[in-house]
Amino acid sequence: MTLRQFWSQLSREGRWLLSTVAVQTLGRGLTLPFTVIYLHEVRGFSLDVAGALMAFIAVVALAVTGPGGALTDRVGARRVLLFSTTCQLVGCAVLAFATTEAVAALAMVFLGINFGMSWPAFNSLIAAVTTGEARQQYFGINFALVNLGIGLGGVVGGLYADVSRPHTFTVIFLADAVSMLVPIALLLGPLRHVTGHHVAPDDAEAGSGSYRAILRDPGVVAMTALTFMAVFVGYGQLEAGFPAFARQVGEVSTRVIGFSFAVNTAVIVGLQFLVLRRIAGHRRTRVMLAMCALWVASYAALGATGMVPGTVAAAGVLAFMALFALGETMMQPTIPAITNDMAPDHLRGCYNAVNAGAFQAGAIGGPLFAGFVLDRGWPAAYVGVLVAGCGLIAVLALVVERLIAPHVNGVPAEPVPTADPATGEPAPQGAPRAP
Repeated sequence: MTLRQFWSQLSREGRWLLSTVAVQTLGRGLTLPFTVIYLHEVRGFSLDVAGALMAFIAVVALAVTGPGGALTDRVGARRVLLFSTTCQLVGCAVLAFATTEAVAALAMVFLGINFGMSWPAFNSLIAAVTTGEARQQYFGINFALVNLGIGLGGVVGGLYADVSRPHTFTVIFLADAVSMLVPIALLLGPLRHVTGHHVAPDDAEAGSGSYRAILRDPGVVAMTALTFMAVFVGYGQLEAGFPAFARQVGEVSTRVIGFSFAVNTAVIVGLQFLVLRRIAGHRRTRVMLAMCALWVASYAALGATGMVPGTVAAAGVLAFMALFALGETMMQPTIPAITNDMAPDHLRGCYNAVNAGAFQAGAIGGPLFAGFVLDRGWPAAYVGVLVAGCGLIAVLALVVERLIAPHVNGVPAEPVPTADPATGEPAPQGAPRAP
């Protein structure tokens, strides 16, 4: 499917939802790389406190993800997304003027609520405006646009924000808050009729929508474990373990690390649609195997930087990020597509919440592991565990493949032969029907 075909097949609501993603994430990019710097160097909080405040966002998010998923199924994805986006707006505005630790913590509560509740609601809204192959395409393109917006925002924020001019940080956090008006206007305007709410069918068993019942499904359990490991090995290292390893073991400059994140964005934005075309019609679990192979190669490149620290290691760091990003383009369309194709319409919020909870747990556990191992000077163990983790992801992908239906795994349905009215025999596939 070409980009033009994909766009033409999207509903009007789907086009609205996708066309504004880069704009609304531009504000997030303005502040995401600089929040710790702002808290420490502008507001004067210690690094320990700044780090704890950042971790507090994930803790709050994990606490509200379950209720957010249930609320999405009860009142609809649109209403939950309106609430969570408003929390993001308030949180950014409060953080812009946070001069005390208590006020900053209050801002983090609002940001955590958005992070925890918006994920199941937004993915459910995507599922409400897409079906079939277009759903996987949508998740992939949405991921590329998110990276584009955050990447551009990071460049603008880096050029504008200056610790010697504290008001510049107030401006970028307020700009982040204002950018939330874009999705709010979208949800109140063109998407006001897309609720994402589905009534349970009459034959649904009592209690079938509880998290306990959902987690009794072996396919859901396997996907939850796969998501946790993918984030633990992947995103859990990208913002913590990778920079620490590159600096301490590879001895590369902060400029090289910064440029590697630009490489990450360039690979995702430049190759995501090409990857989507190549993986269309293939088993999603097999795509995850390809991702594992790429991540093993990426961590091998990162590990090699320890043997040639300094200038030569810079090439290894950039190679790591390019390979890792290519793996991301395979992971991001497949996991949410499997989750949403597995879920019944009326339980999509809860299924997405389970997946989001696994993601957040991996995002908490990954940095804790990296800090523990690297602080003790065990770089070889660090790389070894991550490579072994990629192997475990591959095993889990094969387990998931045995537990989910073929259409959930992205396998196109076989065409049903049409009976010939004249003979009663099935007509050959592709043969024209008799008049």
